[in-house]
Amino acid sequence: MVTIATDAGAFLLQERSKFQREAIEYKGVNDLVSYVDKETEKQLVIRLKQALPQAGFITEEGTTGQEADQTALNWIIDPLDGTTNFIHGLPVFSVSIGLAQGKTPIAGVIYDPNRNECFSAWQGGGAYCNGSKISVSPATQLGDSLIATGFPYYSFDKMPQYLQILEALMPKTHGLRRWGSAAIDLAYVACGRFEAFYEYNLHAWDMAAGVLLVREAGGIVTDFDGGDEFLFRGDVIAGSGMQPELLSVIQTYWQ
Repeated sequence: MVTIATDAGAFLLQERSKFQREAIEYKGVNDLVSYVDKETEKQLVIRLKQALPQAGFITEEGTTGQEADQTALNWIIDPLDGTTNFIHGLPVFSVSIGLAQGKTPIAGVIYDPNRNECFSAWQGGGAYCNGSKISVSPATQLGDSLIATGFPYYSFDKMPQYLQILEALMPKTHGLRRWGSAAIDLAYVACGRFEAFYEYNLHAWDMAAGVLLVREAGGIVTDFDGGDEFLFRGDVIAGSGMQPELLSVIQTYWQ
């Protein structure tokens, strides 16, 4: 998985150097895609199928043309998490490869080609960055936390509640950051750079690898209700020991 992800990342950097805005396509309002996303996904599918033929696929760009069984063993992949950043020349994007049995991630790799950092984890085996073991931040208080989040690019009906959460967290934390790649956000929680990450309107491919990284690094991952339906429901809160306090703040405003 590491080799496949790093090869895909090298392809992203190669294409970024010659990418033209004319190659942008729109899947929906503010939902951008390019030939780079699609070609990278095709490469990943071919190699992952060779590695584990019995697994199905849940992919962002749908290049397999197949409907996945969400209860089965699946590769869950985002070939280019942070497409908007990539298109605008911002060096914050990643390759995310997760392997899940039903709703339970069991292996995951996130590769950030711009920093040449490869995060990996497997169930019960710990979490690593470039081969060195990582762990979540030791912070247990919201007041000691730097938090990552994301802004939705569709389904804006819950923006009032979302903005209330932002307003509540700003004076209670070291700050909030919006990186533009949920996979990198989760990887940074796993290695202690962020104390927590939360977002809604996500897809399984945005978080399959990252939530396992956080858990294997000693963190806590739930949905906004405090349960474990995050992978296919789309709302997630992942963090260090202060995660329950963050969950409480979010639940105050989120209904």
